[in-house]
Amino acid sequence: MSYNKKFMKMAAQEAEKNVGTQVGGPFGTIIIKDGKVIAKGRNHVLLNKDPTAHGEIFTIREACRKLGTHDLSGCELYTNAYPCPMCLGAIIWSNIKICYYGNTAKDAKEIGFRDDFIYEFMNDGSTDKNILNLEQHDRDLTIVSFNNFRADSNHTMY
Repeated sequence: MSYNKKFMKMAAQEAEKNVGTQVGGPFGTIIIKDGKVIAKGRNHVLLNKDPTAHGEIFTIREACRKLGTHDLSGCELYTNAYPCPMCLGAIIWSNIKICYYGNTAKDAKEIGFRDDFIYEFMNDGSTDKNILNLEQHDRDLTIVSFNNFRADSNHTMY
């Protein structure tokens, strides 16, 4: 696996499709496996009225559907901008081990997309209740399913 500019160009073209539309922000993604395009997509937050419909998430879902799996091991992801925290998590959970990006988080912030407060929230020990009041309660009730999952020898990790 090595970087290929033609795939970044495709990601940039996907992003450009959203400029001047009400589909979503200017974010495009391509997923490659064995040198072939598996899926391509772009941000659909506005069109779908779905804050999780970022370009990376949209394209990961499409690649999983096409490959018939939740595991995208062996795939590469090209995106025109540094992934937000949600998308980074999805990339990692899908087992994609290489992500090429073009624009920086600072570039995105300069056009109005600010992810920095989420990174700060994650790094400061989740103390800013104006962003999210994150409280733990009733672990004795919720741990039961985890214990049962651990005991079930037929479970599949993902």
